[in-house]
Amino acid sequence: MTPRLKELYFKEIQPDLKTKLGLKNIYMGPKIQKVILNMGLGLDGNDSKVLKSCEEDLAKITGQKPVVTKFKKSVANFKTRKGSNAGLKVTLRKDKMYEFLDRLVNIALPRIKDFRGLSVNGFDNFGNYSFGVKEHIIFPEVSFDRADKVRGLDIIIVISAKNKEHSFALLEKLNFPFIKKGDN
Repeated sequence: MTPRLKELYFKEIQPDLKTKLGLKNIYMGPKIQKVILNMGLGLDGNDSKVLKSCEEDLAKITGQKPVVTKFKKSVANFKTRKGSNAGLKVTLRKDKMYEFLDRLVNIALPRIKDFRGLSVNGFDNFGNYSFGVKEHIIFPEVSFDRADKVRGLDIIIVISAKNKEHSFALLEKLNFPFIKKGDN
């Protein structure tokens, strides 16, 4: 069964963006290529119990087993050793990516306390969008009682677009809650 958001993208959003952006065909429009989730653990990365619980939480959130990332350099001020555990990373593609984005926009983001919207400054020069979430427990898959510590997540959405405006138009069509210019 195809995800609801993927179906919506191909049936409604892609043709709408073609006309709105003045493109020659629908394949020139922006498309989401992958979604990357990163959870930095810092000094807790060396503790196997903490690493295992964070790994389980991230696997529940994404539906995919995360990869343990390692430090590339030793830095004395940060108390890091080369080769020790730094955090966890998951890369989502295809159907899992669309299912995650649907849950993120419709379920998780509205559960953030005092949430006013996502910043429009999160776009880089290539049209990719990145933002951070301070609490990983906003996802309903993670039990608030079982989580030992509230951790943050970095979410990067890689978009094949010519510029920031095309990427912004795509994410707006996907109902991402951006802060409007008049809202403060």
